[in-house]
Amino acid sequence: MTAVVPAQLTDHRIEVPQEALDDLRARLLRTRFLDDLPLPEGTVQTGPFPPEFELGVPGSLVRTLVAQWLETDWRDTEARLNAWPNLLTEIDGQQVHTIHARSSRADATPLILLHGWPNSVLEYLDLLGELTEPADADAPAFHVVLPSLPGFGFSGPTTERGWNRYRVADAMAELMRRLGYERYLVAGNDVGSIVGPELGRRHPDAVRGVHVTQIFSFPSGDPAEFEKLTPEDFGYLEFLQKWNAEESAFNTLQSTKPHHLAHALLDSPAGQLGWSAQLLAGAGAQHLIENAALYWLTGTGASSTRIYYEDAHTEHPTEPTTVPLGLSSFANDVRPLRPFAERDHANIVSWQMHDTGGHWATQDAADLLVADLRAFAKQLN
Repeated sequence: MTAVVPAQLTDHRIEVPQEALDDLRARLLRTRFLDDLPLPEGTVQTGPFPPEFELGVPGSLVRTLVAQWLETDWRDTEARLNAWPNLLTEIDGQQVHTIHARSSRADATPLILLHGWPNSVLEYLDLLGELTEPADADAPAFHVVLPSLPGFGFSGPTTERGWNRYRVADAMAELMRRLGYERYLVAGNDVGSIVGPELGRRHPDAVRGVHVTQIFSFPSGDPAEFEKLTPEDFGYLEFLQKWNAEESAFNTLQSTKPHHLAHALLDSPAGQLGWSAQLLAGAGAQHLIENAALYWLTGTGASSTRIYYEDAHTEHPTEPTTVPLGLSSFANDVRPLRPFAERDHANIVSWQMHDTGGHWATQDAADLLVADLRAFAKQLN
């Protein structure tokens, strides 16, 4: 049976022109690679990355990844994307793309999945089958909406200023309204973990609950906040300070002058690959390459970074969110401290701390993440 496309949305098929793929290959073949400097004698790993990453993503890694990229067929990625219904619409003057994967089950719960940076709809793509048609008949099923956030991937570059987390959240609410969903769950990772709670805050009549893999709640500067912390909490704060001092270059640049980098990202696919690798390498080489290709082919390497700038240059609410919030935190990730999280979110109903997995749990701990999403949905029923 042919699916009915709601008004204001149009069917879309992802088909990159062959000329664009030929141009991409030619550029990759002409890549000028960085020559790595020798490591000082006795260098040992002291942070989350190998010593070769001390100056940033090493040239040897990019060289290896480019070689693998040249052997990767983008048409295979297209086929995986086009296996699901793709739709386009315009919201608030911006093109918005979404995958709309409906379950065959009458009891399925609507769920919108919000990806991160430098990820895309590919982050959740391989989970759609299990989320919509679970092997266990007793497990909750979902009607899944998987949008490309404005400025990312197939939604194309944003064409004006102001696309911060709040405007993105409002656009996602409008997307769900156009798809006919009056009440739904929200789940997100990375940027999606920032947009998701705001979607719940701004549209509480529509959002039943929000599930995230990070809660970005940090000290406010009030000395009284530290009275609730344990010695273990203080140890983790030291880790966060070290990570912020040594590993947050992307956040600093993208929050202040994202266009300093934009020219390189738009002109060099290997540059896009290297910039993405600082965070996405841990998700696996093939996933990293496919996402770099998606950003390059859609011209969104620059616009995707601007959400950091827009968020850093807008006022943020001080009152806590009140929509039910669930957390799945994974071992090798930035993990929240509960006293700070409860200051910012008044209705935390689920708090799962896993001893495995990482920032891209969809790639390295998918079974745990899916189980947590199902448990969260059951809890709210």
